[in-house]
Amino acid sequence: MSHNHNQTILRPDERLALRINDAVQVSGLSRSTIYKLLTAGTLRAVKVGGRRLILREDLQALLQGGAR
Repeated sequence: MSHNHNQTILRPDERLALRINDAVQVSGLSRSTIYKLLTAGTLRAVKVGGRRLILREDLQALLQGGAR
């Protein structure tokens, strides 16, 4: 039996959390810069289901000069 759930697919600019590639796309930062910021602790990420996700609000705070 197949279940077809109506799922709304959100664009990266609408999501609460972003995969690394999406964070690169919406921020304009390079992939290596994102990883350097994560390693330095300047930007944080959470792991959910094996994926590393960056909270949109953290990325916005970083870009607005108020990174935690």
